[in-house]
Amino acid sequence: MKQLLSQHRTFFETQKTKEISFRKDFLKKLLAEIELQEDAICDALYADFKKPKFETLAAETQFVMAELKSAIQKLNTWTRPKRISGTLLNWPSSDYIYKEPYGTVLIIAPWNYPFQLAIAPLIGAIAAGNTAVIKPSEITPNTSKIVADIIKKVFPEDYVTVVEGGVETSQDLLAQKWDYIFFTGSTRVGQIVYESAAKHLTPVTLELGGKNPTIVDSTATIDVAAKRIVWGKFLNAGQTCIATDYILVHKSVKNELIEALKSAITQFYGKNVEASTDYARTVSKNHYEGLVEMLAGETILFGGEKNDNDNYLAPTLVDEPQRNSKLMKGEIFGPILPIIGYETEEDIHSYIINYGKPLATYVFSNNKSFQNQILKKYSFGGGAINDTIIHITNKRLPFGGVGHSGIGAYHGKTSFELFSHSKAIVKKGTWLDIPLRYPPYTLPLKYAKKIKNLF
Repeated sequence: MKQLLSQHRTFFETQKTKEISFRKDFLKKLLAEIELQEDAICDALYADFKKPKFETLAAETQFVMAELKSAIQKLNTWTRPKRISGTLLNWPSSDYIYKEPYGTVLIIAPWNYPFQLAIAPLIGAIAAGNTAVIKPSEITPNTSKIVADIIKKVFPEDYVTVVEGGVETSQDLLAQKWDYIFFTGSTRVGQIVYESAAKHLTPVTLELGGKNPTIVDSTATIDVAAKRIVWGKFLNAGQTCIATDYILVHKSVKNELIEALKSAITQFYGKNVEASTDYARTVSKNHYEGLVEMLAGETILFGGEKNDNDNYLAPTLVDEPQRNSKLMKGEIFGPILPIIGYETEEDIHSYIINYGKPLATYVFSNNKSFQNQILKKYSFGGGAINDTIIHITNKRLPFGGVGHSGIGAYHGKTSFELFSHSKAIVKKGTWLDIPLRYPPYTLPLKYAKKIKNLF
C-alpha cells in the first residue's frame, strides 16, 4: 500500500492532472468504456444479487454516464478562477478563488449500489485533478471485478487504481496518509474511517445512512403515496440508503394506506414476488439472516415469505413495532417496512428526534403549512414532498447527510467542489502603497477603531 501511494504521489507531482484537457480526455475514455461494457455491468450486478437490469441501467450505469457527460461539458467553467469583490482595505487589488486538487484520494465503495457508488465519486475526484485509489466492496465480487477491469483499461495504474480485498485490505489502506478520503457505508464503519483519517488530519466525506422517516398525514393522496413509497422502499430490495425506513401515518388514514401499500406491491411485483424478474435479492447470507431475525415476534401485515437458499425476503409490512425492538433500533436496510400510526405532531416529534438526523425524510401531504413545518423543524440530509428518493436524480442538488448520517455532499458540480481545495488569492497592485499599515503606527487610535468599515 505504501508503494502504491508513493507511485500515485509521484504521478501527481508531474502536474499532468492539473491540465484540464488531460482530465477531460480520461473522463471521455471512462465514459466510452462504460458504454461499451454496460451489458456486462448489468450481468455482474445480477450475478451478485439478482439486481433487475432496468434498476442497474437507471440507478447505476445511466446515472454515472449522466454525471460523466456533465463533467466533460462543464469542466472548463468549473475550473475557471472565480473573481470575488475586493475590499477597500486592500485597494487596489483583484481577488480570486482558485480550485486546486487535494492530491491522492481514497474512495471506499459499498455493496448496495456497487458500481454507481464507486464511479460517481471518482468522476468528481478526476474532474478536480486528483489521482485516486478505489476500494470496491468484497461482498459484490462480480461488480468489483468489472470495476477493476474498466479502470485498468482506462487509466494508468499510478493515476487511478482499484484495490480489491476484504476487511484487512481496507484496514491497510486506511493506515496510510491520504490527501482525502471518501467513504460510503454504515455509520459504524464510518466512525472507524473518521478515526483513521483523524490520525493524519485527512479531510473526509462520509456518506452514511439513517433511520429515514416517511410521514403521511390525513390530507395525503393515499393511492399515489402508496405507489411512490413502495417504489422507493423496495427498489434494490430495500437496500438503499435513502429508502423509507419507517412510516408515520395519521391514524385516520392508516388502514387505507395499508391496503393501498398491499395493492401497490402486488401491482408492481405480482402475487408471486419471488418469481418476479423486477425484484432483487438480499446481498449476503449474513445480511439476510439479520433481516429475518428482525421480524421475530413482529406483527406482519403483508409479505414475510422467505427462501433461505436464495436470500429472498418478500416485501414485508409490519404493524406497530415496539420502539425497543430490533426492527426499530437501527437502520433496516432491507425490504421490511414498519407502519406506525400517529395522532399529534408531538407523536411525530418523539420518533424523529429519537433517531438523530436521518439521511432522508419524506412528507406526503397536501397541506403546505404542514409540509413547511416538517422541513423547518427537522434536520436531515435531503428529501422530497409527495415522493421518495427522487432528489438524488437531480445532479444540480447536493447529495449528502448531516450529523450521524454523514459529512459532506456531492453530485454534479458539488462533486468537483468537494474534491477541490478553494485557494484564496489577492493580486495587489504596486502603483499605490499607502504607508499607514506599516510601523511605526501613526494613525490615531480613534481612526484605527474604524478599520472594520474597510473590510
